[in-house]
Amino acid sequence: MKLRQFEDRDIEQAREIWNEVVRDGVAFPQLEELDTQSGLEFFHSQSFTGVCEDKDELLGLYILHPNNVGRCGHICNASYAVASSARGRGAGEALVRHCLEKAKELGFRIMQFNAVVSSNTTALRLYAKLGFTQLGAIPGGFLMKDGHYQDIIIHYKKL
Repeated sequence: MKLRQFEDRDIEQAREIWNEVVRDGVAFPQLEELDTQSGLEFFHSQSFTGVCEDKDELLGLYILHPNNVGRCGHICNASYAVASSARGRGAGEALVRHCLEKAKELGFRIMQFNAVVSSNTTALRLYAKLGFTQLGAIPGGFLMKDGHYQDIIIHYKKL
């Protein structure tokens, strides 16, 4: 596996992976899928977009950006998407580790996750393994695709 910065040539694979998570409706807050143009704009608007590839196939990607502005601008946020066909192969952990290093490089001091869905047990286990602290849950903070509400758990990690 190789981790690197997103490039324009990645757009079709990257947007398909991203859109797969959006369509699943159990992890990302977005409702709208990305097309080629909106995908390029979205991925380039981040502080950093990283991809994980294996033999020219994208396994997953992440976006990294400030969580807030001004006096809280040192806190960043990220989202991760792994292709369903690549899950269980270590791409998610590689993406999170790369993202944490990139966040430090960019001068961020804290990573904060605002909305980890409580049913996303794979992410919860990974974040615990990597030393994130859970701050608490917001009851019913996420509207699942099937129409019911699921708790979201806020996390942070000092960089």
